[in-house]
Amino acid sequence: MTLTAKDVAEITRLLEESSFDEMTLELDGLKLTMRRIGAAAPAGASMPEVQKPTAAPPEDEPAPSAVPAQLQAGSAATAAATQDIPAPLLGTFYRAPKPGAPPFVEVGSAVEQDTIIGIIEVMKLMNTVRAGMRGKVADILAKDGALVEYGETLMRVSKATLA
Repeated sequence: MTLTAKDVAEITRLLEESSFDEMTLELDGLKLTMRRIGAAAPAGASMPEVQKPTAAPPEDEPAPSAVPAQLQAGSAATAAATQDIPAPLLGTFYRAPKPGAPPFVEVGSAVEQDTIIGIIEVMKLMNTVRAGMRGKVADILAKDGALVEYGETLMRVSKATLA
């Protein structure tokens, strides 16, 4: 039996929704150990620590609480005209097929259901992410090389008809 990236994402979701701090799964010689961040590691175990950047947002970007109410109301109208592309699994998001290569898509790029919009690396496996919808890329939210969570919005696509 083999585990797919979707299986690992589902196992991760189940662990996050449980009260357990650690889970070990063994199937046909495959051993998968998952631990919540901050949970104590067993004696003798060594796992790399993942840290999220703590840098402040650039000065030209307002803090979320500083956005005026009228702009927030306008955002709701914009959100209705766009659809989010969520991360199908947890991992490192890349916008290009390899370092130095042009990104798969840019803001304004037309996408179809099967258009590749990026790659998510999970345990040294590269998983392509497809748009899953037709439209134009309106916004790219995930930074290249950033750790993304399952379900996190990677990009927004305008559902307006393409000419």
